Amino acid sequence: MKDLVDVDIRVRYAETDQMGVAYYANYLVWFEVGRSEFCRKRGFRYVDLEAVGYKLVVIDVHCRYRSSARYDETVIVRTRLKGANKRLITFGYQILRKDREEVIAEGETQHICVDSNGKTKSLPGKFLVSLTG
Repeated sequence: MKDLVDVDIRVRYAETDQMGVAYYANYLVWFEVGRSEFCRKRGFRYVDLEAVGYKLVVIDVHCRYRSSARYDETVIVRTRLKGANKRLITFGYQILRKDREEVIAEGETQHICVDSNGKTKSLPGKFLVSLTG
């Protein structure tokens, strides 16, 4: 489906605790992996946005944990665009077990566009069109 972008991630040993369970903060890192791949599939790399002097700053993040990812397990990071306007972008995520697509966690991030001085700006048109197109 065009509106969803899936990325497979194998849970690395360094991402787990002594019980082999993925540390909770890694889910936010996996969200970033999904978000970057979503943008790439929509026609731009985040580095291209930075090259023209803009950044997307996370202003809000939520994650609800339903189960645990474990060492060496493959999970799917499923990313979608929940909303976008000139200054605010919201992404939604699901982390699923690859073998049975059970939801392990779900969440969202909100971002504002800022310039190199940290001042809120409108997202350049070509990037907004790429995201929402």
